[in-house]
Amino acid sequence: MTRASLVRQITDFANRANPYPLYAELRRTPVLHEEEGDPYVISSYWDIESLLHDPRISSDASNLAEPGADELGENTGLPPSFIRLDPPEHDRLRRIANSAFGPPHKPRRVDDMRPELHEIVGELIDGFGDAREIDLVDQFAYPFPVTVICRLLGVPREDEPRFRAWVDPIVAGLDPDTRQSDPEFVKNVQEARTQLGMYLAGLVEQRSKEPGDDMLSDLAAGKGPDGSMTVMEILSTAVLLLIAGHETTVNLITNGMLTLLRHPEYLHRLREDPDLAANIVEELLRYEPPVQLVPQRTCITDIEVRGVTIPAGSRIWLMLAAGNRDPERFKDPDRFDPDRSDLQHLGFGSGIHSCFGAPLARLETQIALAELARRLVEPRLVEDPPPYRPNAVLRGPRHLPVAFEGVRP
Repeated sequence: MTRASLVRQITDFANRANPYPLYAELRRTPVLHEEEGDPYVISSYWDIESLLHDPRISSDASNLAEPGADELGENTGLPPSFIRLDPPEHDRLRRIANSAFGPPHKPRRVDDMRPELHEIVGELIDGFGDAREIDLVDQFAYPFPVTVICRLLGVPREDEPRFRAWVDPIVAGLDPDTRQSDPEFVKNVQEARTQLGMYLAGLVEQRSKEPGDDMLSDLAAGKGPDGSMTVMEILSTAVLLLIAGHETTVNLITNGMLTLLRHPEYLHRLREDPDLAANIVEELLRYEPPVQLVPQRTCITDIEVRGVTIPAGSRIWLMLAAGNRDPERFKDPDRFDPDRSDLQHLGFGSGIHSCFGAPLARLETQIALAELARRLVEPRLVEDPPPYRPNAVLRGPRHLPVAFEGVRP
């Protein structure tokens, strides 16, 4: 492996199933810049954490010297969501969004969903019926988070099938695969975005007149000290929750079950002790994070990192997954160990842009993995490695075939 090829190898699908040897090679040059126009790639834990808290690093793409495509594919025709903005506008919008999602205004919104999350998981596992093999992605990890987001936003249950029909092509459009060159596919994605936007706009208007106990109603009310969001800002926030929240949780659940099936001793322990789920999820966020890198950062002034000057306007890639396995930070970093006493990972980022939906994603994954461990009899992988999605940022299996002997009640 030559250093000159490392940046290109990050996005090379050939490395998707196991990118960690590549990340180890990256850490040998903690600040890597190969060619003119390439990003500066940062791969050590401490440097990444520092830059995530550095106000000289911008999330606003307009600060790029040469603006390019959005690597996450969040091209919805709406104004930028707050994760694409800098303070003070970022802070205002995030505070308003958080007031409808968590403390101090709605401190129990996520935890109060616990019974409903158990119910959804139970129904999905019951739906396996008499099958002895399933695709964990299509039959469980994908439908679970999108159902949860529908309930959180306040989508009426009778509309959930329509909502999911729009979500499918939008999420598929995130993958930079060959289908995006198909005009019919692109047309379907754009139509789904339009239909979803129109539906959500109608729902926001309805909730503003007849508020319920849901997130869209709270955002539409907007009576806090920061004022209210515009309708377009509410739609951007809802789509952010849909795309970012859905995809990361799908990958976290799928990567989690894959890792547990590769380490059956922890799967057995989880079956006997569901409380172990919290530590397992934190270690998964370190060991197999659903977001591998943060590619949307820009220097707004010259910055020096480890003696390397990064010029203003340069793109920076923060390699979260490489930092999570940095031996300077974690002992025996390539070992999956939920019993670690120190789990201060970068799985949900850090700083002002730390994952907005982290409390919900944690709870969803804890319940999902604990129930799968309890109810599936002798589960085993059918294919290892499984087929992966093309996306290098939101990394996870596209399918995860799992065989088992039966389902416990």
